[in-house]
Amino acid sequence: MDQKTPYSPAPRDRPGLDPRNALDILDIRTARQIETGPSELAARADAGPDVLHYLATHGAPATRAAVAANTAATAATNRLLADDEAEDVRAELAVKIARLMPGLSERESSHIFALTIETLECLARDAAVKVRAILAEEVKAMACIPREVVQRLARDVETIVAAPILQYSPLLSDADLVEIVACGQVREALSAIARRKPVNEPVGDALVQSLDVPAVAALLVNPDAKIRKETMDRIIAQAEAFEAWHMPLALRADLSARAIRRIGGLVGASVVEQLVARGDLSDATRIHLNRELRARLAEKDSAADSGVNPADAVALAAREGRLDGFFVEQAAQAGRREQVVLALAQLAGVTEQTVRKMLGAGNPKPIVALVWHAHLSMRVAFKIQTFLMKLPARDVLPARGGMDFPLGREEMRWHLAYFNIPV
Repeated sequence: MDQKTPYSPAPRDRPGLDPRNALDILDIRTARQIETGPSELAARADAGPDVLHYLATHGAPATRAAVAANTAATAATNRLLADDEAEDVRAELAVKIARLMPGLSERESSHIFALTIETLECLARDAAVKVRAILAEEVKAMACIPREVVQRLARDVETIVAAPILQYSPLLSDADLVEIVACGQVREALSAIARRKPVNEPVGDALVQSLDVPAVAALLVNPDAKIRKETMDRIIAQAEAFEAWHMPLALRADLSARAIRRIGGLVGASVVEQLVARGDLSDATRIHLNRELRARLAEKDSAADSGVNPADAVALAAREGRLDGFFVEQAAQAGRREQVVLALAQLAGVTEQTVRKMLGAGNPKPIVALVWHAHLSMRVAFKIQTFLMKLPARDVLPARGGMDFPLGREEMRWHLAYFNIPV
C-alpha cells in the first residue's frame, strides 16, 4: 500500500526493520504454519504499513489483536479490523481509535479522516457489548467525537455502555438528556445523568418526573445539580414514600427554611438529627426541628414500651369496634404517632402518606380539618396539636366555645382540598 499513515513513527531506540526482511519472516512463518502468527512483528511500529495490513488480513487472532493495538497501522487497516470476527481484536481497536481521535484533524487527508470516523462508527454499532463499553469509556469526556456516535452510545440499551456517556459527555445537550429520560429505554442509567456536572434545571425536572428513586437520590446529593423550588417541593411532597430520599434531602445545601421544616415532619429521628446539625438554621427552625426530634424519640420509646405493632393495634381496635375518637385521643396523648396516623387514615378515608404530610406541615389548620372530616371531636384535634405536633401554646388552635371547631366549613374544605382530599 502506498497510503501514508498519519500515525506515530518508528521508535528511535530500536533498529529499523527492512520491509524485505519482514516479508521473509512472514514467508517463513507461513511455510511453517505457525498458528499463533508473528504477533511480535505485528506490534512493531516500524514493520511497515503493507506488512501490518498483511498481518491484519492473514494473521492469527493474537497477531490481528497486536495490529489493532499498533498505532502505526493505517486507517485502511483499522477499518478492516473493525469488521474482524474476533471480539478481542475489535476491543483492542476500540481503545486505540478512541485515543487517536484527539490528534486526528482535517489536516490529514480526507480519505484517512473519513476512514477513521467510519471505523469509530462501526465500533459504536458493534454487536459485542464489551467492544461498545470499552469505546464508551474511552470517549466519554471527549468533545472531538462525532455527535452521531455519542448519540448512539448514550441511547445504548446496555447500561455499561450508556452510563459513562450520559454522565460525562460534553456533547449531550439538555434537550438530548430530557429526551433520553422521557423515553425510559435506559432507566438504570438515569442515575448517571443525575451525577452530571452540572445538571441544569430542565434535566432535574425530567428526572424528578420519572420517579426513578435512585436517580432522584443521586440528583439530591449532587452539589452541581440545579433544582427549581417547585421541583424541590414536589420531591419533598413525595419523600414520605421513598426512604432513600430522606438523608439526601437532609444533606442538601440549598434548602429553604420552609423546606427544612417540611422534611423534618416526614423523616425519622436520625434524619431529623442531621437537619438539626445544619449550620444554616434560624433559631425558630432549630426550635421546630428539636421539637420534631423529641416527638420522634418519644414515639420510639412509646412503641418500645407498649411492645405492640401500631398497625396491629389499629386493626384490633377496628375489629373490636374501638377505633373512634377516644382511641385516637389516647394514642395522641401517649405520643403514639404511627397509631394516630393509621387510625386517622382509616377513619377519614385518606392515605397514610397524606396524614403524615398534614402532621408535618407545622400548621394546625389542616389537622383540625382532617379530624372534622373523620367525624371526630375538636378535643381529638387539640390533643394531636399538643401531644404529637407539640405546638407551642401560642400556635395551638383551640376549640371555639370550649367544644366547637374554630374554623368554618368552607375553610376546612379548602384545607382538605389543598391535600387532594375530596370533599
